[in-house]
Amino acid sequence: MLKHHHKRDNCRLCEGKKLELVVPITATPVADAYVPREYLSEEQVCYPLDLYQCLDCGHVQLLDVVDPQVLFRHYSYFTGRTGGLLKHFKEYAERTVRKNSVPAGSLVLDVGSNDGTFLRFFKELDMKVLGVDPAENIARAANESGIETIPTFFNSEAAERIRSERGPAKIVSANNVFAHTDDMAGMADAVRAMLADDGVFVFEVSYLLDIVDQMLVGTIFHEHVCYHSVKPLDEFLQRHGMELIDVERVSIQGGSIIGTAQCKGGPRKITPAVAELKAIEEARQLHHPTTLRAFSAQIEEVRAGVEKLMTRLHAEGKKVAGFGAARSGTFLIYHFGLGKIMDFIVDDSPDKQGTYSPGYHIPVYPTSELYARKPDYAFILAWIHSKTIVKNHQRFLEDGCRFITCFPGVQVVSLESPLP
Repeated sequence: MLKHHHKRDNCRLCEGKKLELVVPITATPVADAYVPREYLSEEQVCYPLDLYQCLDCGHVQLLDVVDPQVLFRHYSYFTGRTGGLLKHFKEYAERTVRKNSVPAGSLVLDVGSNDGTFLRFFKELDMKVLGVDPAENIARAANESGIETIPTFFNSEAAERIRSERGPAKIVSANNVFAHTDDMAGMADAVRAMLADDGVFVFEVSYLLDIVDQMLVGTIFHEHVCYHSVKPLDEFLQRHGMELIDVERVSIQGGSIIGTAQCKGGPRKITPAVAELKAIEEARQLHHPTTLRAFSAQIEEVRAGVEKLMTRLHAEGKKVAGFGAARSGTFLIYHFGLGKIMDFIVDDSPDKQGTYSPGYHIPVYPTSELYARKPDYAFILAWIHSKTIVKNHQRFLEDGCRFITCFPGVQVVSLESPLP
């Protein structure tokens, strides 16, 4: 029996019991649980990370659930430190207010508000803002920066309390957190309870179609218990008193969707985008297990290529480092068998430097150590940023060293063999 873990036996969205294992994945510790030196002696549990598909509604999900207190109470991810998100969130906030004609002075509630970055853009648009986030350290930082944030989990009880004190919200938002809750029904009911009759619920989630097409395995970790697509989401929202009225595909996080919902029978018309994406999903058989099994086979093909390369490099006595102490790196280190060959990891973030990777406890150093230690190869763990990393570190290649990337296929990058 694993500590702080349970396994559900029904679908989070429709409660169906027909669930099929479609993408088996090696168990890992919590992806972002990088360890300070003083805690190296503490056990880090490896939790299952397998993906299942509901045969009733098509929703893809983890059935193995890690206690949210373990995942989120002391979260290390700060939205405001992710440069590309700032421009995206600014445009997203402005577009939400403009498209939905939300008047100044309206209440905007952000669920899983992190450090308040998204709400700050609404505040600049003269909205009243309130964040809800269970990570006490991050909520504290948000409050100190002027974005009022309640350090709690968002549920019906919290929604009723907030509504009685502040009134209903014209906008409720949940970005990259609507995939984080085991109790999706409870969260949807809480959103509905908080929403004004003419309000909108906007949410951003990684899009399953992009995960499959672009092999975005970096999105697969224990915090993400749901991998969303439009058809199951729309049916789910309908069951909880809301309706999906718009969906927009965006490139952020490698491929996401921004959904807009309103209370059932609300004042806004449903845009053609909802039906269009449902038709694409149907044509691609996204809700059929054969599509996810093919995705799994692609991952296994890459894994075989990585293992073959690593076996050769190990036999040749080559030194291999990792680049990027990213959450996606934990998946790669465990599923691709990198833990015993990787000497160290470099990362630009001071928060990660001086810590050790989850489970294998590979030391994390500043990026400057890449040049001081000169490993023969640097395996890019933050692989979605491969082009930027290679571009910014041409000197590493000029020193005769090489990068390794693994998606869409394994490639050794050198001056003579650049990224395409």
